[in-house]
Amino acid sequence: MIYDLKDRTTKFSKDVLLFLKSLIISPINKNIISQLARSATSVGANYCEAIGAVSKNDFKNKIFLCKKEAQETKYWLELLANVETDKKDKLKYLWQETHELNLIFNKIGFSLKEKIKTK
Repeated sequence: MIYDLKDRTTKFSKDVLLFLKSLIISPINKNIISQLARSATSVGANYCEAIGAVSKNDFKNKIFLCKKEAQETKYWLELLANVETDKKDKLKYLWQETHELNLIFNKIGFSLKEKIKTK
């Protein structure tokens, strides 16, 4: 299946937000939910900024921010899976999508580094 990365990151953000909306907030999960909402939506927001980058360096920096936010999102999803044990199937899907996005942004970033080295 071929995805436009902007559409994919937007869908991912929406999926995470809808999932979080379904949770009952408790003192245990409140901070995790808040952090997860920020990091997950930041992946797509930074990708949108990368698309509009004013230079190659700006693009590279935004892509690395996407990767960083995807990595952070994986962390929060792992913690949430330990608290929301009855939601592990949905969390597994979200974690897998985050993992794939992280790999994509890692590949883009690595390719940019290689291009800079060869110049």
